Amino acid sequence: MRIDLHTHSTASDGTDTPAELVRNAAAAGLDVVALTDHDTTRGYAEAIDALPSGLTLVTGAELSCRLDGVGLHMLAYLFDPDEPELARERELVRDDRVPRAKTMVGKLKDLGVPVTWEQVARIAGDGSVGRPHIAEALVELGVVPSVSDAFTPEWLADGGRAYAEKHELDPFDAIRLVKAAGGVTVFAHPAAVKRGQVVPEAAIAALAAAGLDGIEADHMDHAPETRARLRGLAADLGLLATGSSDYHGSRKTCVLGEFTTDPEIYGEITRRATGAFPVPGAGGNPTA
Repeated sequence: MRIDLHTHSTASDGTDTPAELVRNAAAAGLDVVALTDHDTTRGYAEAIDALPSGLTLVTGAELSCRLDGVGLHMLAYLFDPDEPELARERELVRDDRVPRAKTMVGKLKDLGVPVTWEQVARIAGDGSVGRPHIAEALVELGVVPSVSDAFTPEWLADGGRAYAEKHELDPFDAIRLVKAAGGVTVFAHPAAVKRGQVVPEAAIAALAAAGLDGIEADHMDHAPETRARLRGLAADLGLLATGSSDYHGSRKTCVLGEFTTDPEIYGEITRRATGAFPVPGAGGNPTA
């Protein structure tokens, strides 16, 4: 089985619609794909409606968190999307995205970059606006050569010249809320130093003690030696070690299935979840 547990659609900051995403996942030879858009579940219905035979969908989300001033992302799988407390927190994060993005646009203008809110809104479309949309605007304007090049201290990285904060969850609260909604939590790309500051391993140990289920070890932003270190850390802490692409369509260079999760780890995730269940493909709607 080929299992990719971290992808994004146009419901947040990917370039594939949810329907295109599941069709592309099947074409890439995946057996299981997780839809984990940022702080939203809006892509679920379209993805399920278009789900091809032979592909299983894991519903999820990537939750924006912050610990001691350091931003981090928490992958939440198979939770009840209607559980009110978690839904309320996701809404708070989403509602703060537009004013935050407008603040960053203003900072870029102050730095002499001729970006406009209208440009960023056009790029975001119906998705939850975020830094990748602003980064793409910088690419369009020729300020940086690629989206990843915008995530530096010079521009949009945490603490960067054009960075602005938004409402984010405490990761301990995120673990509590996801568990209460029957879901499973995995710390996304915990050692992605190219994105900015990361939390120390002592913090990961504290999160594990609070009920964290796993860490994403195999990821494009982790060097081979980092992946090995994270797998060792997961073993020491009794955590599941996952792998995934963090696919964003054409917005990033990663491809579906670039990294995958061991079937036994996937089986354990599904065994722990009680809020929702993986959805097997039934042929899909080719016009979705």
